[in-house]
Amino acid sequence: MRGTVRVDGEGAPALRLAGLSKRFGSHRAVDGVDLTVPSGSFYGLVGPNGAGKTTSLSMAVGLLRPDAGRAEVFGVDMWADPLRAKALVGVLPDGLALPERLTGRELLRYLGRLHGLDGRTVDSRTEELLAVLELSDAARTAVIDYSTGMRKKIGLATALLHGPWLLVLDEPFEAVDPVSAATVRTILQRFVAAGGSVVLSSHVMALVESLCDHVAVIADGRVAAAGPVAEVRGGRALEDVFVELVGARTGGREGLEWLAS
Repeated sequence: MRGTVRVDGEGAPALRLAGLSKRFGSHRAVDGVDLTVPSGSFYGLVGPNGAGKTTSLSMAVGLLRPDAGRAEVFGVDMWADPLRAKALVGVLPDGLALPERLTGRELLRYLGRLHGLDGRTVDSRTEELLAVLELSDAARTAVIDYSTGMRKKIGLATALLHGPWLLVLDEPFEAVDPVSAATVRTILQRFVAAGGSVVLSSHVMALVESLCDHVAVIADGRVAAAGPVAEVRGGRALEDVFVELVGARTGGREGLEWLAS
């Protein structure tokens, strides 16, 4: 069930970034990112390490204040009206920090009450999420003892708990085993089919091609290309387009002769 926060403006994009910029010292991590995520889309964000994906997403969801630019969730300004905007979005950030001394069940119940859900709803959603994400057996285990993959899944559960309109997920399939990955894929596809919107970052081009209907390529803190996947691909493999756009050179052809000596 979607959250109860009212969304103004029929047809407003799920996420709009306008001129988003961030500098760390002398390094410009994000340099004027403009991006529009249509409502109801499954949007992939790809780019090499250090391209600015995580920084852009962190600013988009209110985890990192931008130096310039705007981020809007369904027309609600993330930094002018953060409480209302954050109620519309579920987030799985990179390097998610969780209260590790709580069990999986305690964590979801605690966060559910922070979201203002009533006790019955929290308990019902907690048990359903634990079951669907195959964490029921670990419900009474402290999060500190969770594997990396289990942390990803409990993190996704926290993002879904309050019934958001938009999910923003940073590398949600990293360190997740194939069986669990298939479960997560099904959950996300059902979420979009029911009217939700998803933005996910990934280094795996095949995953983005198979899941997403839109994609943006970020390089050097800027959007190099964006649009429907078929349009960005232009009849080629997404990975080939990606390598061309980011100006990467595939290494390994020369050097390291000593390995074979």
